[in-house]
Amino acid sequence: MTKKINNNRRQFLQNSAVGVAALTTFPGVLLAQSGPLRKKATPNFKADVEIEFVSRDVYVSILKTGRKTKVQKYYAKLLKGPKNTLVELKGNYLGPILNYVKGQKVRIYYKNMMSEPSIIHWHGLHVPQDSDGHPMYTLAPGQSHIYEFEVMNHAGTSFYHSHSHNLTAEQVYKGLAGMITVTDEEEQKLDLPRGEYDLPFVIQDRTFNAQNQLQYLHGMHGRMTGFLGESILVNGLPNVEFFVKSRAYRFRAVNGSNSRIYKLGWDDGTPLTAIGTDAHLLPKPETRPYLMLAPGERIDLWLDFSGHAVGSELVMYSLPYEGAMPPKMEAQRLGKKSSGGMGMGGGMMGGGMMGMMGSRLGQGDKFPIATFKVTEKVSDSPKLPKTLGQFERLTERDVDNKNKPIPIGISMKPMRPQLNGKSFSMNRVLDFEKVELGSVKKIKIFHDHGSMKMKEGEKMDKDMDMSGGTMNMGGGMGMMGGMGGGMMMSMAHPIHLHGQQFQVLSREIEGMRQEEYKTVKEGFLDTGWKDTVLVMPGEEIVIAKPFQDYKGLFLYHCHNLEHEDLGMMRQFYIS
Repeated sequence: MTKKINNNRRQFLQNSAVGVAALTTFPGVLLAQSGPLRKKATPNFKADVEIEFVSRDVYVSILKTGRKTKVQKYYAKLLKGPKNTLVELKGNYLGPILNYVKGQKVRIYYKNMMSEPSIIHWHGLHVPQDSDGHPMYTLAPGQSHIYEFEVMNHAGTSFYHSHSHNLTAEQVYKGLAGMITVTDEEEQKLDLPRGEYDLPFVIQDRTFNAQNQLQYLHGMHGRMTGFLGESILVNGLPNVEFFVKSRAYRFRAVNGSNSRIYKLGWDDGTPLTAIGTDAHLLPKPETRPYLMLAPGERIDLWLDFSGHAVGSELVMYSLPYEGAMPPKMEAQRLGKKSSGGMGMGGGMMGGGMMGMMGSRLGQGDKFPIATFKVTEKVSDSPKLPKTLGQFERLTERDVDNKNKPIPIGISMKPMRPQLNGKSFSMNRVLDFEKVELGSVKKIKIFHDHGSMKMKEGEKMDKDMDMSGGTMNMGGGMGMMGGMGGGMMMSMAHPIHLHGQQFQVLSREIEGMRQEEYKTVKEGFLDTGWKDTVLVMPGEEIVIAKPFQDYKGLFLYHCHNLEHEDLGMMRQFYIS
């Protein structure tokens, strides 16, 4: 039977061949001597952990009744290392949990056994270019690549997922993702929940048809807003219940959805306590009335059930909020809700723009995520630590470009989501995307609707072709997507930067949609290290990001995965 390949996928395969050919002319530090793919283990790299990884097209039982669902799934076999390095999640599509220790040297043999190209990105880990899952390393069916890296992260939670350009969104949606934990000596000295009290909490949304098969958006309009599913899954399963004891737990919340933003909270207003964000413990616990969790973000939650009687039930919700979607869509969503509608196709969202989103659950609607049932009374429970570890706070004194920040301008031209006025190009970087190894840069992330907020000297018009080192004049300000399409499509974007974590220096809202912003502003955790930050409409966020240890090309992009695949992705060249 002939397999149908859509135009996007065919174009990606063609571009990949051209892109890799061009990239072989990069300086030698960027690519292994044998070429883009590492075929053999490095002799002098003495691995503490070795894992065999494969991705396959398989059928699994996700829903309780009916047919199995076709998915794409990671399988792993531990060849060397501690037994708890791999923990399988039974009966679902997610890959195994990978448990690392800071300082371990890891070698992973990955083989793509699916019917389409793919590569793995270790989201949150600070690793070399050739182990970061850059699309240049995308494997054709049957090809292999060897990852080698030292675990340099401090204790925290990360995850891994497919990262093939134009294929990321659908492959992650079909199952290619899994959680990563890292521990270190500092964390092990803390009295934090461990073992059965330290649990994954991977949140995703999916839509199933009557035959239990996954349904995904393919139309351009739906992709412009991002996929929103009708069913909420936790750890790969629907309608999840956790049976807990009357004590404290650590739940590692990971937003593995393509585009859905969660406002985590209890229905009765009880606050939530966080002990970690994005691959790193916080300096001290943070308690908020709710916590915002955008695609790609992680929050380690301290959930204490000590005061609850046996038989108690608590429901974690995504609470209602406003302002994440373009104004017309937001108005239609809220208007339909107030008029009593119930769902798409004759219900709440009807047709029109909201219908393009493909879900009865709108972005910002209230819905349950998981139920926690207290089933046993116990007397022993760890106490919430007052401090969680050493933490170096970065300020503007630490950056070397205080008065000339690197811009990340978000624009939503009709059918062309972009960063800094350009779409992703495998072998090009803008002039200001070249950074020095060892530097710490100030970066300004903002919504650009036609006029770049840049200091004198910050120009957008130099585009360096890395295949030949020449400088081509880009479109400059004219590429920035004018007021017409930009303002109409202004929406929230989770911006993810590969490589080292960064710190948020400031977050400001500039007049736009202030009333909507009040529904989310208390849920941002900006006090710790991060690699993904949610930028609401009208927001300007300034971060300080180190570029240390590794030379090469490292991506930055919107982690609304549909936007990423449409080209809202660029890269830094560290030299």
